[in-house]
Amino acid sequence: MAWPNPFRRQTENTRNCWGYTFEWTEDHLTPEQAEPLKHSYDVLAEECLNRLNEISPPESAALPRSNSQDTPKEQDPQNKGEPPVSQRDLFALLRDHHEEDSKLSQLWKEVNTVPEWVDWEQIQRGQDVFYRYGGPALTGLTYQSLLGGMGAARVVETLARTGGFSTKVARRRLFETTQHILQCTRSLESLQPGGDGHASSVRVRLLHAAVRQRIMKLAKQRPGYFNLEEWGVPVNDLDSIATIGTFCATLIWVSFPRQGLFLREQEIVDYIAVWRYIAYLLGCPTEYFQTPAKTKAIMDSLLLNEVNPSETSKILANNIITSLEGQPPTHVSAEMLIASARWLNGNELGDRLGLPRVSLYYWALMAGQCLFFMLICYTYRCIPYLDRRHIATLKRLFYAVIVESKYGLAGTETLFDFKYVPQFSTITEMGKAREERLRYSSVERRNLRTLVIFIGILSIGMWYSLKIASSAIAKAVQ
Repeated sequence: MAWPNPFRRQTENTRNCWGYTFEWTEDHLTPEQAEPLKHSYDVLAEECLNRLNEISPPESAALPRSNSQDTPKEQDPQNKGEPPVSQRDLFALLRDHHEEDSKLSQLWKEVNTVPEWVDWEQIQRGQDVFYRYGGPALTGLTYQSLLGGMGAARVVETLARTGGFSTKVARRRLFETTQHILQCTRSLESLQPGGDGHASSVRVRLLHAAVRQRIMKLAKQRPGYFNLEEWGVPVNDLDSIATIGTFCATLIWVSFPRQGLFLREQEIVDYIAVWRYIAYLLGCPTEYFQTPAKTKAIMDSLLLNEVNPSETSKILANNIITSLEGQPPTHVSAEMLIASARWLNGNELGDRLGLPRVSLYYWALMAGQCLFFMLICYTYRCIPYLDRRHIATLKRLFYAVIVESKYGLAGTETLFDFKYVPQFSTITEMGKAREERLRYSSVERRNLRTLVIFIGILSIGMWYSLKIASSAIAKAVQ
């Protein structure tokens, strides 16, 4: 359960962690059962990456920054008058050369073969679920799946070595990940073979192979660089399962309920189906997402066994807050961002991540935001015509803000090339918080207005109820 239930009966199978309670079942994984998954990984993608590197070697200019705080450069500063070096598209290389090599052919056939368990009508319904709860979904993905996910100490050791979560690049990294999600959900054709979401998933799969290969190479050269025995292989199968779980299971059973939203059973089944297929394209084991029960069980297991924040966790979590603070178009304050993270992850995990405490005022704003989301989502969900229009509107709006606007990716879709290349000197450091005061935030103003209106309506309702009750009592006395 995402919220404590004082009437819940505790059993010998009840487990509690980070303010979340669940019942242990045979579907859950013990640390011993999960251990092999830390050392298994997508071998085929790595073999294919080696062949693609032979066909088209990566540009040396695309290789590593010496300072994790620097933004990756698209162009050599010595050649300012020349056009920037184009990104290497690993998907295009795979598509154009898969007939020349048996391994490339095997991967190409795999990603273009639709598993028999895929139901396209169900996938389309699952895509709509994401936009039906669009605002709460993006809130949950940002402040719980991503920021709260920094509590997984093993995983953050890999992320810290890419430098991709320094304060100067974390915001863009977040937008790039969101671009992938939007491409996978904006239409059925986009996720089917030949679509943008399908292609991006294959690119991300090869990118994961590149990160893993690079860190493994550095660990071999300097054994103390990455603890393979304790942390497992970088971007291993357990990490991939956890990533997919944070995009679907964590939203369904933690993020949405903590924002006052509860999905229908069919919505849960449909939404999981979308991420099971994406997991297949990413080379992630899919058996853990066969049913809602299995999906919830793997989320529970990882939350209990894997979330144990380290000092590195604190650095990356606070860097995310710093990178988003006061940014256009919403200009949300750091206090509001922290309140969002604490509301969704709980104070216990928030404290362990080193997030500062915020005043009751910002907790009140979060309550107002949840009320706003509940009103919008439940109202549209109950009226099919409005639901369809709401989904279509958010599909356009999200893509316009995240990808097309100057505040997002400025109209340039990422090809998920290997920009954040691990080096011995690349370890993400804590960024500095902004000192200047932020301008007015429309989001905070909206949340406050919603809360005031709600309290006003509630007060009027209570007043009328008391008046009616008083009148009834007076008549009874007479």
